[in-house]
Amino acid sequence: MSWTFHPELLARPVPRYTSYPTAAEFGDVGAEAMAAALAAVADDAGVSLYLHIPYCHEICWYCGCNTGAATRTQRVGAYLDALHAEIDLVAAALGGRGRARRIAFGGGSPNALSPAQFGTLLAHVRSAFGAEAASISIELDPRTLEEPWYEAIAEARVERASLGVQTLDPQVQAAIGRIQDEVLIRRTVAALRNADVASINFDLMYGLPGQGLGELEATLDATAEMAPERIALFGYAHVPHMIPRQRRIDAALLPDVAARFGQAEFGHRFLTRAGYDPIGFDHFARPGDAIAVAAREKRLHRNFQGFTDDGSQVLIGLGATAISQFPGLIVQNEKNSGRYRMLATSGRLTASRGIVRTCDDHRRGKIVESLLCHGEAHAGGHRDADLTERLAPFEALGLLAWDGPMLRIAEAGRPYARAIASVFDVYRQPEGRRFSNAI
Repeated sequence: MSWTFHPELLARPVPRYTSYPTAAEFGDVGAEAMAAALAAVADDAGVSLYLHIPYCHEICWYCGCNTGAATRTQRVGAYLDALHAEIDLVAAALGGRGRARRIAFGGGSPNALSPAQFGTLLAHVRSAFGAEAASISIELDPRTLEEPWYEAIAEARVERASLGVQTLDPQVQAAIGRIQDEVLIRRTVAALRNADVASINFDLMYGLPGQGLGELEATLDATAEMAPERIALFGYAHVPHMIPRQRRIDAALLPDVAARFGQAEFGHRFLTRAGYDPIGFDHFARPGDAIAVAAREKRLHRNFQGFTDDGSQVLIGLGATAISQFPGLIVQNEKNSGRYRMLATSGRLTASRGIVRTCDDHRRGKIVESLLCHGEAHAGGHRDADLTERLAPFEALGLLAWDGPMLRIAEAGRPYARAIASVFDVYRQPEGRRFSNAI
């Protein structure tokens, strides 16, 4: 089924809803709340750990991540000292409660560290949280991967690796400040397979400067040949007023909203025909991959790492700007790396902002997550005159329908999923461009 472009329904920027409430609602909730949440973790609770490495060897112009250049070994070493200190602090606060099932390394680029630094960090996390059996995933920059890193990946028993590919077109790469030819990407995939990485993800983008359907198709063709288990196809969010490095990108070369919509539809059609299952609104996976299975079995979730089959109720973020999520709390660590180091090395938890989740937040969060993950949600309890009015434009166009208390998004409504979910968000009011385009 082809998608129809309704620009009026995509005019308002909306969050990506990696949490509800979103980070835009975070306020003066910090270390004290974090300590209480850690103390309340049950002995048998599933726990996932995320470690943030806010450094890259090269900074890409499009990137919105909290990252800096890993040009001074002393600065990276000082950050790692603080991260090791925080690991001990959080593990002590847990007191052995919880069962760590997953460990994820993100950034930035974790391979901005040396393989030895990574090995030491992983060994510490496994020991501190009793996580020897936890599965390991890592984000990687292909441009700076050398043989010692592949050896470290194999030794660490990394199961999942995500590669920042974005585009394989040389001219588009030059326009976003990320040069990495196709030969390098193919070599990286082969080396990761040789290191026994079972699931590889490609991060790809549409809506890039100078990118048309031809450039996108060539990238998708080569991607399909390399056959990663997962693909995330994101729309580039150009917000230079928030991310100064994006000012290096020529906005005149960016596709307009209609072209972006066409690229999203083309990518969806191409990848599904290539044998990938669509996951949510912008991910794709081989039918046998864990998130594809979770989607079919209605076990898919969404958190700060995107769509996931991880059902853990507790996600603990370690490192500057990392976010932790508990049933009743979402909290973020100090963003400034200097202040983060000062807090961690002085024996204090580094959480600095967040939000206590209300019962209404839980109910609405489940609806938002279910709509984005499964295209449907039990939302009848919120079906009042105001909600009906706000959903009416989508319903009139056949993009969604009610089936008793169940709200279902039609296949034609898939590109409008975020906009539909935002109708249930009581925190969203018409405002300036704090968020990305909904497509």
